[in-house]
Amino acid sequence: MKYDYQFGNKFYIYNAEYGLQGTKYKIIAPQQSQEKQPGMEYLMNPLPIFDDPNYQGSNKLKDKVAIITGGDSGLGRAAAIAFIKEGAKVVIPYYNEHIDAEQTKKYIEKLGGECLLIAGDITNKEFCKKIVTETLKKFGKINILVNNAGVQYQQDSLLDICDEQFDYTMKVNVYGMFYLTKEVLPHLHAGDSIINLSSITTFYGEPQLIDYVTTKGAIVGFTRALARNLALKNIRVNAIAPGYFWTPLQPACWVKEKIPSLGSDAAMARCAMPYELAPTFVFLASNDSSYVTGQVIHNNGGQVMG
Repeated sequence: MKYDYQFGNKFYIYNAEYGLQGTKYKIIAPQQSQEKQPGMEYLMNPLPIFDDPNYQGSNKLKDKVAIITGGDSGLGRAAAIAFIKEGAKVVIPYYNEHIDAEQTKKYIEKLGGECLLIAGDITNKEFCKKIVTETLKKFGKINILVNNAGVQYQQDSLLDICDEQFDYTMKVNVYGMFYLTKEVLPHLHAGDSIINLSSITTFYGEPQLIDYVTTKGAIVGFTRALARNLALKNIRVNAIAPGYFWTPLQPACWVKEKIPSLGSDAAMARCAMPYELAPTFVFLASNDSSYVTGQVIHNNGGQVMG
């Protein structure tokens, strides 16, 4: 099997393989796995493309301050870079991916932006309070919250999901979002935005991610209820349901044999790079979406439609 990886327009690895519908699909990465969640980006092969060099910011987020959980890597990193290009300052709470976090901060500073890193566990309410305290101390305000951090574990059956795994998945994906949103909310004002990360798996029911799908479905409900609750305050709450993107979560979850076929059953027959989701984050964070709230935006290459 031949892999051809380049930055720019030729970043896909072509191979005569066929997806579930008999359509030729594009392999974005060879077989690989990582042992620990949520995964390390610097260990991935190939490295994800998180910044589109052709993306030109236009100050849509000028002087805004954004908290992006899990912004050290993956989709969170792509969002952080796009926000910086649009004039925002970013705060990145992350778990223990110190190398990824420092690389992200250096990249942001190279672009002339400002970034605050805060390491810790969002399942801890005190850490969520610390995130808000440190953000206000550094930048004086909060305008955007992106609840992006999450974990997922592949299991063939509900019977294989132990209580400890279920509890941890719920705490990271739901409790952490709840705790941090509750701490941030008193500091948001009219025109500010909350963006939650759901998943395509909620909408087709991925059979090997039962506990993860449960949490991502809960996030949809949380998003809709909170959006109605805050609508008259003009604080918008929306969710994104990504399809398969090449992020550290993939090799840290799936068996290595599945990696080359990620996204193969999408209409576009491919997995995507993180930078392809970045404009959606910008749209939901900016005034471009001033009349959008309680929505779930689907970026999945046509894997789920409607």
